[in-house]
Amino acid sequence: MTADTPLSGRLDDDDYPAYTMGRAAEMLGTTPGFLRAIGEARLITPLRSEGGHRRYSRYQLRIAARARELVDQGTPVEAACRIVILEDQLEEAQRLNAEYRRAAAEQRDGSS
Repeated sequence: MTADTPLSGRLDDDDYPAYTMGRAAEMLGTTPGFLRAIGEARLITPLRSEGGHRRYSRYQLRIAARARELVDQGTPVEAACRIVILEDQLEEAQRLNAEYRRAAAEQRDGSS
């Protein structure tokens, strides 16, 4: 997405870094320290503004919210981040598996 993209297009983009650290923490009901901790654990990597401030996307906020749920249940931050990463990898693997099965079924049906 470029700077020439209309504002409405950027606001609809889940990956557009629209939220400051303070606003993101407020939306999640957490602290900036929590966002820094999950960044250090490499769960999310916020983009940086020209001034060096962290900016978060809606997608990153959803990931952070899942980590916060786990932390609120007593899971250590590092473990929560690993769990969220594994959940994301599993979801992607299941999506790819479904695509491969669909393609194989189409190929079987087309060659019969």
